[in-house]
Amino acid sequence: MNFLSFYMKNIWVIIIITLRQCGKKLFTCSCEPTCKSLKTCCADYSEFCVEISPYSGSIMGGTEFVILNATFNNTSNLVCRFHGNAVTEGYVDGDRRGHCVSPLLYRTGLVSVEISSDNGTTFSRTGTWLSVHTGKLDSKFKAAMVNSTQWQYYGTPNVGGTLNMTWNPSLVRADKVNIELWGYRETGEKPYETDWRAEWKYLYTLAKDHPNTGSFSFVPKPGQNGSSSWELGSVRVSSNVHQEGKSHVQAVWTEDHALAWQLEEKFRQTSSAWALDKCLAWDKLEERIPSFIRELIDCPCTLAQARADTGRFHTDYGCDIEKGSVCTYHPGAVHCVRAIQASPLYGAGQQCCYDSNGTQVLTGDSIGGSTPDRAHDWGSPPYDIPPHVPGQSHWVYDVLSFYYCCLWSDNCQYYFKHRPSSDCRQYKTPSTAVVFGDPHFVTFDGVSYSFNGRGEYNLVTSESKQLSVQGRTEPVSGTINATKLTAVAMKESYFDIVEVRLASDQNSLEVLRDGKSLSFSEQSWIDLNGVSVFSPSPTNVTAMFRSGAGVEVRLREGIMTTTVLLPESFKSTTLGLLGRMNGDPADDLTLNNGQVVQNQSNPEEVFSFGVSCAITQLSSLFTYDTKYLLDTYASGPKHHVGFIPVFSIPENPNDPLANETSKICSGEGSQFCRYDILVGRSPSMGNASRASFQSHISLMKALAPVAACGYVAAPANGEKLGVSYVQGAKLTFSCNDGYTLQGSQDRVCQENGQWSGEMAQCVGPSNTGIVLILIITMAVLYCKRQSRYDNVTLS
Repeated sequence: MNFLSFYMKNIWVIIIITLRQCGKKLFTCSCEPTCKSLKTCCADYSEFCVEISPYSGSIMGGTEFVILNATFNNTSNLVCRFHGNAVTEGYVDGDRRGHCVSPLLYRTGLVSVEISSDNGTTFSRTGTWLSVHTGKLDSKFKAAMVNSTQWQYYGTPNVGGTLNMTWNPSLVRADKVNIELWGYRETGEKPYETDWRAEWKYLYTLAKDHPNTGSFSFVPKPGQNGSSSWELGSVRVSSNVHQEGKSHVQAVWTEDHALAWQLEEKFRQTSSAWALDKCLAWDKLEERIPSFIRELIDCPCTLAQARADTGRFHTDYGCDIEKGSVCTYHPGAVHCVRAIQASPLYGAGQQCCYDSNGTQVLTGDSIGGSTPDRAHDWGSPPYDIPPHVPGQSHWVYDVLSFYYCCLWSDNCQYYFKHRPSSDCRQYKTPSTAVVFGDPHFVTFDGVSYSFNGRGEYNLVTSESKQLSVQGRTEPVSGTINATKLTAVAMKESYFDIVEVRLASDQNSLEVLRDGKSLSFSEQSWIDLNGVSVFSPSPTNVTAMFRSGAGVEVRLREGIMTTTVLLPESFKSTTLGLLGRMNGDPADDLTLNNGQVVQNQSNPEEVFSFGVSCAITQLSSLFTYDTKYLLDTYASGPKHHVGFIPVFSIPENPNDPLANETSKICSGEGSQFCRYDILVGRSPSMGNASRASFQSHISLMKALAPVAACGYVAAPANGEKLGVSYVQGAKLTFSCNDGYTLQGSQDRVCQENGQWSGEMAQCVGPSNTGIVLILIITMAVLYCKRQSRYDNVTLS
């Protein structure tokens, strides 16, 4: 074979292999997500770049899905590989559609799925699977432990009897099922060492060939053959056609839970003493492994702050005020939040809980107080390695120990010694800026202005933080020289690009990840590479970055509002339409040549500033997947110089919209509302602008800084009235009978972050006597000393 023949043969092999790489731009065609709408797809795109349904399921595995837009031979031996290593068997149905089952994973978020039709020899088809934390998964996809408290306290005083569980029979395709117990643990020399490993293991079968009726009852016994040493696990329901304990089969699982019901007989005989031994052993372990507390962000001071700081905190699904405040592990709290990002070194998490008054609950005052976590409940990269495994690592390090010390015995002092509440003395609220309406801007430092350029612009750039948030504006209509925001694209560092844009129906938002549309029809939260996206409704999207930056996009009346929240670490690093975040409004409107707009009320000067914020072809983060976008924005100018907007509101008393404008637009921000109606010719846009501006004002109020003075304990032999430690809070101290209060009875948290008065102490009778004796003795000694001094002086 000559060199040319060899070269041509191998280049075709390379081309064939490349054609099967989804997401790639190739020689003469494309396998990028945009190829569908642009009609540039490779001939085999639909065969090798597949979609699956459902696209998500529990981290525990067992969800069966069908492979869409692909057909298989009936003789195909189907195999699916997840994240490059977990392999499950599939099958081909009578319609030649392929089916596979998701595996038990040790990570959440989007993972790759590779599909083989030749029993794993080659994996030619590619898709993605969303692995979901059990706490975030809808209950209808889980087996329910009826009265879960009974399960997790079984064997403690007065807790026993029959345990019951239920499930949806359609989740397991079988007439009869096996019901099995699986256990989880982390093993090795000690935590954080390289040999530390996570393990799910089949323990034993509770029932074999049980009718798939959707319910099962049993009276538990202590585990045999060493299984009673497993303290954390889950019950799995799977088809009886599979060998007992077979991994990666269609199944439904209970939530992971403390296995009180199968612990050794000793636990049932003396549960409190058994738990205390475990608590003390945990206490010694915590003394030997590194402390993580200093890594954590402080909690927000108030519930309002906690719910508003959406870039850094999110609702804890175990204690949600929107879902009835069922706070099992935080009695007395009505809502908890978790820090979204785990700590950088140890992967630790912060949890902050609040009572019905919006006051942070501290463990010094209540067993239901806020607690930090050695392992973040939602996990953290690299996920698979403890203590980063979502859910389970948190159970091992933080929840089981709470059972040992607090729930199964009354020794919470050991637990709280290592899991003290963070107060909020070091918490700094984020700065926030917004763009809304036609479009109007309020910068981080509070400057309000309007900019009606048409094009793609930098909303926020921070070179040092490697954050970029860009916005696209388009004309409101073909006859009106006003624009509106229609898309926002964002990226931090080298991580995924997230784009949120108006959907084609103009009534919902579409979310793209690196050009590919994301679906939130099954799950509201998706963890991507370096960014998480939360979309509880089609008109509500929040992107949360590792830096703590948050971008909220809301749709009102077909008009996008975008709010950016940045933590203090971004101070003096930002540029763009949302201004310099440095506390100085005077320099917010700075052109890219360094010139500052002197007259911020001059619309022409402001317009020049806006034009200077246009992005470049190379810096664009947007996806151009239609001919219109390609022609108008991708290959066209980033700022359309021919589009000259209306700079001022026309004052025409005969305008047919004048009366409606007066009715809709009133109060603070009315100028934006008036502009959108009288220039944009849209009362609904004006109404949306009014609502968006008022929401921004409410957000600013919620994020108003609050001084905090720190926790103060009740004095020994006394009591404290009051559990709030922020500015204006009052603490009142009293002493038990027979003790006298020394110091201040009342102390108030002051604006400077210091408590008024002096520390309160309760002094008993014996202490009083000792004090009197000391005073008398010192007085006598002083008199004698003074007498000697006088005698010396006289002589």
